[in-house]
Amino acid sequence: MQEDFEEQQTQKTDYREYGALARRRYWYFLVPFFLGWAAVFAGSWLLKPMYRSGTLILVEKPSVPQQYVATNIATDLQDQMNNMTQQILSRTRLLEIIEKLNLYPNERARKSPDAVVERMRKDITIELVRSTDLHVTSFNIYYLSENPWLAQQATKELTDLFISENLETRRQRAESTTHFLETQLDEARSSLATQEERVRRYKDQYLGELPGQLQSNLQIFSGLQTQLQGEQDALARAKQQNAYLESLLSQYRTLTGSLSSGSGSIPLGLPAIDQELDRLRAQLADLSSHYTERHPDVRKIKDQIAKTERMRDRITADLKTKAATPENTNGEDFVSPDSDYKQTAPIMEVRSQLQANQIEIANRQNAIRNLEAKIGEYQARLNRTPVREQQLADISRDYDQSRANYDKLLEKKNQSEMAENLEKQQQGQTFQMIDPPNFPGRPYSPNRFKIACIAIVIGLVLGLVTAGGAEFLDDRIYSEVELKKLLPAAVIAEIPPVISPHEEKSQQREIWLAGLAACLVFIMMVAGTAVAYLKG
Repeated sequence: MQEDFEEQQTQKTDYREYGALARRRYWYFLVPFFLGWAAVFAGSWLLKPMYRSGTLILVEKPSVPQQYVATNIATDLQDQMNNMTQQILSRTRLLEIIEKLNLYPNERARKSPDAVVERMRKDITIELVRSTDLHVTSFNIYYLSENPWLAQQATKELTDLFISENLETRRQRAESTTHFLETQLDEARSSLATQEERVRRYKDQYLGELPGQLQSNLQIFSGLQTQLQGEQDALARAKQQNAYLESLLSQYRTLTGSLSSGSGSIPLGLPAIDQELDRLRAQLADLSSHYTERHPDVRKIKDQIAKTERMRDRITADLKTKAATPENTNGEDFVSPDSDYKQTAPIMEVRSQLQANQIEIANRQNAIRNLEAKIGEYQARLNRTPVREQQLADISRDYDQSRANYDKLLEKKNQSEMAENLEKQQQGQTFQMIDPPNFPGRPYSPNRFKIACIAIVIGLVLGLVTAGGAEFLDDRIYSEVELKKLLPAAVIAEIPPVISPHEEKSQQREIWLAGLAACLVFIMMVAGTAVAYLKG
């Protein structure tokens, strides 16, 4: 209980000491506090007001969807903005704006153009606005100037530069891309023409041996073999016909001799003719089973049968005429005037057939040699086809690559031309000014309200430091606690202070004066802060 009482007495003593300190040092606090605030606050009004005008530019996506017309320009807006910013904030562009709007007249009179341009760059601020996926969707352009009208006009000039520069840059890039693709396409077209000429010369050089002609060569080769077999069969028949005609001619000669000598024996030629007729008829039946009546072989066999039948009928008629002719009185046979002609006519016909047969044999042999030569040529072609196929594959591979490259470049070039037309019609990615540059009614800097608040803090710190310093440097004793600490013995009795009426009035006057000064300082601070807030 005793300890709690002593602690309460100590706390009361501390509060009393703080109150006594405030009463002793309030002027040391109040005057520096007010002077510090007033100095900072007044200094803020000496600074030149700076006005900032700004505008918001929206990055519009192409009006035509990407799946219909793909852009031929890099779509990284961050890099695009960096490049445009470097171009727009270049020395030439900024000097044009400075000359046009007569910006920084004092700096231009005293400083170099590069220093003025650097000053303007510091007054320009570009802020990118990003979406949730960190893509740039818009950006703000700000310009700071002492004149609000100049701030608005300079911001408008910068905005126009960004919009026009974006259109011009995208148009130039689209044209550059199209021009590059056209150059590449011309080279690809030249390379393709070279490859086409190479393939054409190869096909002309080895015409008939190409892989694409393999099937036709096989068909021709098979047809030639069939023709060769037919010619060989026809040659065999012609040789048989030749043997028959030679035999028939020999028999005719024998028959003529018999007729001349008056022999009545049966001619040997009739059985041979009958055998030949049987053979020809059998051959006709065989050919008729395979071919129509208009086939050359069928018609030829029919002609041979007709000639052989006419020959047989003539021989039979001659024999009958001979048998019916009477003998003359001299014991010699009677010979009619036409007997010699009738006897020699069949021989002449057989001889003509034999000559025709020999010509046919020669023609057949000629045809067989030609067919064998052609078969050998096509056989060589078929043998060389795998080699030509490999060679043509090597040539065609380069041609196919050139063709694919050409088609790909042609497609890209057409797409690039469409994208270029899209940019020229201003239907690609464009910048649209959402908010026009505003006219700043209040200065952007200095922020006098913020400076007024800072001035209060500075005055408060200055007053506390001054009051604390004065108390620290004062070696006088103002409290009985401090006195008791200095005395070696305990205090037995205390004499209370005796205050006269004059002193009491003087103390009251000082208190009222200090309160009035504090009120005036508070009112002035509040009024100054309000003015700073309202007028910027």
